[in-house]
Amino acid sequence: MIDIHSHILWNVDDGPKTKEETLQILEQAVLEGITEIISTSHSNHPQYHANYKHVQNKLHILQYDLIQQNIPLTLHSGHEVRLSDSIIPQYRSNRLHTLANSNYLLLELPSYTVPHYTKMIIRELLSEGVTPIIAHPERNKAIAERPELLEALIREGALAQVTAGSLAGHFGRAIQRLSLDLVKANLVHTYGSDVHNLSSRPFYFDKGLLYLEKRKQLDAVDMLLENNSRIIRNKPMILQEPEKIERAKWWQILRYSKAE
Repeated sequence: MIDIHSHILWNVDDGPKTKEETLQILEQAVLEGITEIISTSHSNHPQYHANYKHVQNKLHILQYDLIQQNIPLTLHSGHEVRLSDSIIPQYRSNRLHTLANSNYLLLELPSYTVPHYTKMIIRELLSEGVTPIIAHPERNKAIAERPELLEALIREGALAQVTAGSLAGHFGRAIQRLSLDLVKANLVHTYGSDVHNLSSRPFYFDKGLLYLEKRKQLDAVDMLLENNSRIIRNKPMILQEPEKIERAKWWQILRYSKAE
């Protein structure tokens, strides 16, 4: 299995602080059944920006260590790119990592809003031959309240990635429920752990898939994992027509989050 969203590089963002922590995370990835993982350190985030070459260098070091220790895991480069009006010039000047050197780019929205210029950025990326994949839309407050905002971005040509921890209930029951609704409505297309550490932000890779299986979403599981593989191979994804879902109520999410 392939994990397309992870924060595994040490001392570059809010992921692990030491190389030892990184190696522990990678060992756990193997136990989760993950065979390939895309490193997506933050780029353009208000607090973090992992340098392009810094990412490459650390991944080379880690892959060498994995080979020496006979750990069966293949690493790929990537960035989780925060939405900004500088994305296009950064991409053109080779300062942003796409996912595994493919034509897919992991795009992070602000936590509370879907800015008015989001569609413009999506169109500009598509004109460059790059398909944006919106990271964890289920954790965006505006989308949680108005899922039609995500539907509009999907119809514009973007794709979306649901997080394992969201499906596993790590962020509360309301976000878990919304994640399932997005899956059922064909509004998410790929699956990632968004792992940061092994304590507060672990993989939950198996647990999230198991949740979908228990909800009889076996076709969705197959689709999400196949699309992850297609990113690595830089192939077109399996897509289905998005459906409308009922508007969520953010006050419920706040209530359930506090209860947890």
